[in-house]
Amino acid sequence: MDEDPKIVFSPLSKRFTKDGATVHVQIYQIEGSSGWSLEVVNYADTSIVWDDLFETDAEAFAEFERTVADEGMETFGEREASSGSVH
Repeated sequence: MDEDPKIVFSPLSKRFTKDGATVHVQIYQIEGSSGWSLEVVNYADTSIVWDDLFETDAEAFAEFERTVADEGMETFGEREASSGSVH
């Protein structure tokens, strides 16, 4: 019987908040494989996964930081609605 592959998460995976928006940065690989995946999950549990693998987890996190610097947090989806209403 085949076992499911073990997923190894990078210690660089974390919650990241900027400009009033919070996302979960997930950097991971299948145990024993080369290359790291980068996934960003927003407040609505919508995820954006990069197509290409990164050689290191640090390169994956640097790509996330570059994306935030170049495109802003809004690239990961709208912010969570505030509790107050706007008229």
